[in-house]
Amino acid sequence: MAAYLRNRNNSLLLTRFLNSPIHLRSRWIETIAYEESRAQPDKPYTSTAVIIHGFLGSSRNWRSFSRNLLASLSNSSPSSNWRTVCMDMRNHGKSTEQKLDPPHDLVNAAKDLANLVKAEGWSWPEVVIGHSMGGKVALQFAHSCKNSDYGDSVQCPKQLWVLDSVPGEVNIGNKSDEVRDVLMTLESLPSQIPSRKWLVSHLMGLGYSKTLADWIGTNLKKVGDHETWIFDLQSAKEMFNSYWDKSYWNLLENPPQGMEIVIVRAEKSDRWDQEAIERIQKLASQKGTDSVGKVSFCVLPNAGHWVHVDNPKGLLEIVASKMASL
Repeated sequence: MAAYLRNRNNSLLLTRFLNSPIHLRSRWIETIAYEESRAQPDKPYTSTAVIIHGFLGSSRNWRSFSRNLLASLSNSSPSSNWRTVCMDMRNHGKSTEQKLDPPHDLVNAAKDLANLVKAEGWSWPEVVIGHSMGGKVALQFAHSCKNSDYGDSVQCPKQLWVLDSVPGEVNIGNKSDEVRDVLMTLESLPSQIPSRKWLVSHLMGLGYSKTLADWIGTNLKKVGDHETWIFDLQSAKEMFNSYWDKSYWNLLENPPQGMEIVIVRAEKSDRWDQEAIERIQKLASQKGTDSVGKVSFCVLPNAGHWVHVDNPKGLLEIVASKMASL
């Protein structure tokens, strides 16, 4: 099928996605870039799920999962017409070409989603799904919605999914130290990278795994006879530091009325300590009331931090079954 990518100058580029039953549309607006997918493009959508990628990722990382999610929801509830909006966070993916106001932190990353909803004239999303750093952006979005930071007309999501992201401050010694180390390594590299192959080889020579080196390499773009980063390195550091420092335990202890916050921990993840696990288990054991929402906690088996890669089928079963109940 064909999908159309529209830039700010309204020039039209054609991209083809073969053998896909899902309608995919990606375009530029005044704020962040995004991809919109629908299972039934010829009918008005009835509900929206926003998907937020992790640090140094992009919307394309979740394209396959979003298609499968829509197909599953369409099969389980033919009368509904869900759509997904996979956003590129500020300083990530195609949003790197947008001039977004600093500071580059979780508060503004969440506000970018609110600005997107307002700019497009959409209804507020029923579901927000965030992975890793995106999980904390989702929590910040819920926090700001609860406080009416985006205006009196804002509506909180009915479901908020936090995929393998510890909601509190990141403890020293946590695996996120590796990401901080990556940022320090990137600062030591020349601003002009000879090639992606050179970068991967160089990083592997410094002791990084090929998987991690390849992932970092996805953030390069070709400029003349060399490669350079698609993001501003200082802005990336600001976002990571905000992710590191922010805590949303207070939100989990008092979820907005009518909202379910679902925390998914990957079974083999190295991001969690026992204290955080026990704290979430205790919150999940409490039932929601008429005045506050509730917290749910589940474990995705056979998966490390990259949940959508390690066990996409298992993740789909967990997410789709809950979303189908809305």
